[in-house]
Amino acid sequence: MTSMRLASFAMLIAAALVAAGSSVSSGLVLAVDDNARPALEARLQALAPQLRRLANDTPGLVAITVSDAQGQTPIDINGDENLPAASVIKVAVMVEVMRQVWLGRFGLERQVTLLPQDRDCGSGALCDMDAGMRFSVLNLARIMIANSDNTATNMLIRLVGRQNINETMAGLGLSQTRLGDSIHASESSIRTLRTSTNDMMRLLSMIAQRRLVNEAASDLMLSILAEQRHNELLPKPLPKGLVVAHKTGTLHDTLNDVGIVDLEGSPYIICVITTHLEDLDDGARFIRRASRATYQAFVAAEAESAAAQASPSPSSEDVPQEPDPSPSP
Repeated sequence: MTSMRLASFAMLIAAALVAAGSSVSSGLVLAVDDNARPALEARLQALAPQLRRLANDTPGLVAITVSDAQGQTPIDINGDENLPAASVIKVAVMVEVMRQVWLGRFGLERQVTLLPQDRDCGSGALCDMDAGMRFSVLNLARIMIANSDNTATNMLIRLVGRQNINETMAGLGLSQTRLGDSIHASESSIRTLRTSTNDMMRLLSMIAQRRLVNEAASDLMLSILAEQRHNELLPKPLPKGLVVAHKTGTLHDTLNDVGIVDLEGSPYIICVITTHLEDLDDGARFIRRASRATYQAFVAAEAESAAAQASPSPSSEDVPQEPDPSPSP
């Protein structure tokens, strides 16, 4: 294929992604005010011990990574630990779907047939549908993320290939993110879905910067993540109307949530994994407390930056003059 034809083809794919993404507006702007960075760095350094105290008070194993939307100024606790991803792994599946759409292997309107082996009733309602029913790739992606539907996920994994998902994650430098199998919640293989909070922060920062696959694909992924219907964790303690593009994950002893919070002027990423829990309420409590503390730190940093910019710099006329030390004649 000539370079001109390849460029035209890429533009057609991008146009299709833009058209699909425009059907749902995420409301995410994610513009970072670089003037706030010095104040933010100080606030995050103060936040780190606060998060560690919360982690120490939580039974089980906790990992958390916080950064701005560009993935800069990160802080973490156990950020590189390889832990159960649960349904958070569906973000990786979505990325590979969008990558293959951009490559032209299929379109978002492509119909995928539900097969008996796709069914998993651990999460979502698609498992109750009749085998042989067909769903578009775009609808499956939305159902997979917004409803955390396992059956939709398995259909997409079958479409794009589990090994391709793993190779793409490795190619992006995400060394802990891997699917050992498709999703079957009742089997031990569910724990072979792995990631780390640092990996998820890096993946989300690439989406937030609109540089994962391409700008149109990133916009569409942000829109899909913002449609999330399970909002009792990261978004719960935050102001109503604040857009959080995120994905949750749950196992019998694991509760996770990773997302992008579109705080005006200072959007940020927060990724939390809690596992080896005797009670999922302990994980939920940590995630909500960490979410509230992180939000407060970013709000404070933005306010300090705004105040500093509003204060006028002293002019030369305002600076007291030193007396002339020379003696009078």
